[in-house]
Amino acid sequence: MRHFTPEEANAALANVRPLVEQMVAHRRAHAEALVRQEELEGRIRGNGGGIPPAELADAAAEVEREARSLARVIDEVTELGVEVKDIDEGLVDFPALREGEPVLLCWKLGEDEIRYWHTLEGGFAGRRPLPLDE
Repeated sequence: MRHFTPEEANAALANVRPLVEQMVAHRRAHAEALVRQEELEGRIRGNGGGIPPAELADAAAEVEREARSLARVIDEVTELGVEVKDIDEGLVDFPALREGEPVLLCWKLGEDEIRYWHTLEGGFAGRRPLPLDE
């Protein structure tokens, strides 16, 4: 497992930020495609008529495409050594060490840089401001 210093993690944001933006966008598109598919299925169950079979097939294909795209982007983020914590909000953690103990540098889409860290158990609610040595 790779451990980042705060400086390394902030430098990695140049690559991580666009991927997280894509992740959040694919998650939203996937959720919207699911709603569309469920609406079509509900209309079919309700009266069964007036909906071309191709329309439901297209909706199901869109759900699958977005799911694959989302999974691909998550894989790209994790290949960089970054942990994905929330795909809706774009929350990721960078593993780090504080006095030899593992901690996580925390970043959320919309923040300009990494300014917080937390223990492995602390999660987002336990975020503390950097630097790590305070």
